[in-house]
Amino acid sequence: MALKDDVLKIFSPDLRRLLGKIPLEFDKLLEIRLRVNGPLIVIEDNEEYMIDSDGGICTCIDKAYIVTARDIRETMALVSDYSVYAYEDDIRQGFITIKGGHRVGIAGKIVLEGAVIRTIQYISFMNIRLAHQIKGCADKVMPYIFEKGRICHTLIVSPPCCGKTTLLRDMIRQVSEREKGMSIGVVDERSEIAACYLGVPQNDLGIRADVLDGCPKAKGMLMLLRSMSPQLIAVDEIGSREDMEAIEYVIHCGCKLLATVHGNSVDDLMQKPVLGKLVKARIFERYIVLSNREEIGHIEAVYNAFGSNLFFN
Repeated sequence: MALKDDVLKIFSPDLRRLLGKIPLEFDKLLEIRLRVNGPLIVIEDNEEYMIDSDGGICTCIDKAYIVTARDIRETMALVSDYSVYAYEDDIRQGFITIKGGHRVGIAGKIVLEGAVIRTIQYISFMNIRLAHQIKGCADKVMPYIFEKGRICHTLIVSPPCCGKTTLLRDMIRQVSEREKGMSIGVVDERSEIAACYLGVPQNDLGIRADVLDGCPKAKGMLMLLRSMSPQLIAVDEIGSREDMEAIEYVIHCGCKLLATVHGNSVDDLMQKPVLGKLVKARIFERYIVLSNREEIGHIEAVYNAFGSNLFFN
């Protein structure tokens, strides 16, 4: 009920009324999609549903509630506490993180200043991604990321929306809270791991985690090494050349690494010019491969650096 109440209060009165009636489990909702002149859509357990004007589920767009420009305008005002200017930096990034760690993605007309995004105007599309911390979801993989009592450099490989950030979050928490836990530096570029609100993590990352919120990954990794003396650094969705260079520096400094990347398999990673180099060099000692084949976050395999599958469910 707390989740439902926290989320509903950011919507316009009409949307709040409809979403309060939907015959779905609110705790399982992943996204609520608003598109001006488009149907109100919610996503639960990777299934998409349109919502009608009575708060029920419908399959025909003719019966669906059509989101208006006023709905989006009023929702945006509530998301930003009626002060859009106070959230200019967030808007430039394309999302606002609200209390509870929920992320509101926005799209509209991009205003450029040279090659730099200055702001987004005429916001006409919103994607409210509900944060769900699932404590214990990493239980199955934790025994595989340690070898002879030490944690391994680990990369989570997953297609989009298959639970990689949720798994990473719980791995951080569990490593942080072990009896002989480690000091962990978290670079949370898109505010999805810790989901900080006014600087305070809304998700539980354990007692030994320090967070750089909204910081680019490559810069953040180096900043943490210099300022917080982490034993392990955790980052989400690596990919750029700068990320790879920072990862090599982190590892050569003796710091351990937990990271995620988009992909369907380790073979996929081999095809990426920069990341493939790290895979071939056996920088990562463990690869956790996820899918949504049976459920979101399904563990397909846990490979070591030599390609042997260590996990048999």
